Amino acid sequence: QVQLQESGGGSAQVGGSLRLSCVVSGGFIGRYCMGWFRQVSGKGREGVAITDNGGAADVVADSVSGRFTVSQDNAANTLYLQMNSLEPEDTGTYFCAARPSGYCQLIARNFDFWGQGTQVTVSD
Repeated sequence: QVQLQESGGGSAQVGGSLRLSCVVSGGFIGRYCMGWFRQVSGKGREGVAITDNGGAADVVADSVSGRFTVSQDNAANTLYLQMNSLEPEDTGTYFCAARPSGYCQLIARNFDFWGQGTQVTVSD
């Protein structure tokens, strides 16, 4: 059973940066499609970024393109999300997710394993 544990959330000012981490246990990260999703109260989970093929193929949502970067360290079995030029609209709970490699898309219902989430708050 794959388990995911996020960290790195917190408060930041507009224009600032945060780096989220997601440690994977119970499986090798390189065999999974990994994703970051975010959610605000009352709304569904929005896909932020995905990566597959051991980190060789990644996609970020248009809303964060040019500001967020997804990466992974296979030796550390850890997924990262580098968030720069943060905006108030980036506020939310960020979740790490995994599914077996393949069919890797920014669609929450396609993912089998989820972390508990980490809160990100961006303010002026």
